[in-house]
Formats: sequence, C-alpha cells, structure tokens
Amino acid sequence: MSEHRVQRRVAGYHDIRMDGMTDLVIRARDRRVMDIGCNRGLVGFEMANNGAAMVHGCDIYAEGIAAAREIFADLRSVKSQFEVVDLRKGPKAFAAFNGQQYDITLMLATYHKLKRVMMPQDLTALVGYIASITTMYFAWRGTSEKASENEGEMAALDQCLRPLGLKRVHTSYLSTELGVAAIWNRC
Repeated sequence: MSEHRVQRRVAGYHDIRMDGMTDLVIRARDRRVMDIGCNRGLVGFEMANNGAAMVHGCDIYAEGIAAAREIFADLRSVKSQFEVVDLRKGPKAFAAFNGQQYDITLMLATYHKLKRVMMPQDLTALVGYIASITTMYFAWRGTSEKASENEGEMAALDQCLRPLGLKRVHTSYLSTELGVAAIWNRC
C-alpha cells in the first residue's frame, strides 16, 4: 500500500493569507468573490465566513479543488463553484464560470508562478480579462521568496490595470512571512 502524503502548497497558513489586506475581508459581506489560484479554498472560506454571497475559485491543483468543493458543500448560504483550470490558456480558462462578474478578485501568490510559464503578452491578456470581470477590487500578493521581483510585478500590474479603470489604492509590506500585498479599486 502506498503512503499518501499531503504536500504543503502555500506560504504561511490560511488565517494569515490576507495579512496586509484584511480590509477586503470586512468588505466581503454580500459580495461576489473570485479566488484565482485558490489552492484548497481556505481564503474563500474566510470571505464566506465574513458574509460573501458567492465564492468561486480556480486552480490547476485538482486535489485542492476537490477539497474546496467539500469545504463549501456545507455552506448553504454561499453560492460556490470551484474548477480545475489551466490559466496558461488565458481567458478561455474561465469558460466554466460563464462570464460571471466579481466584486472582489484575489490573485494571491499566483502571478509570479504564471510569469514563469507564460509569455508576457499572454499574461497581460489574462490579467486584462480578469480586470474586465472585476467590478470593485483586485487583490494581489507577491512572493516572499523572491521579494526583489515584487516591485516589478506591482509596476506591471499598475501598467496593465490602470487603463482598464483599476487604480492601486493600497500597498502593504506588513506581512514579513508572506511578503507584499496590493489592492486596486475600480475608479
């Protein structure tokens, strides 16, 4: 019999994933939330516990998506959907969500991973699509492992999101464990 080993997939743990951007958690009430790179759905669960009406999530990690579905199965007051997607496919990766709009979109510790596997113009197109389905707030977290890349990523996101009506309104360096976080707001 083979031994099943659970792999650690995130820095920190779920109750600090929003460190530096908890203002979004308190704004979750009655909101529609999309968590891109949701892992096991625990950040979305925090949003649901703070009143989110809808929580959707996507990740390439099938076991994590299965866990998120199980976690949300008992939350009857929250509309939820979790899908296995390959974001390298760009906007087509979101087909299962049927063009849904979201008040809060989270991209926590995901952008730097996509940067490794996507051409810059394809990543920009993906972020542009994500911006187009975001009605209020877009949140991003860099990586604590490569902190020197974070400023460049925020600048690239500023350049991509500003023409689409999103302005950076918050930057936090509070989390020493998880690194920098930023929030853009639809103007």
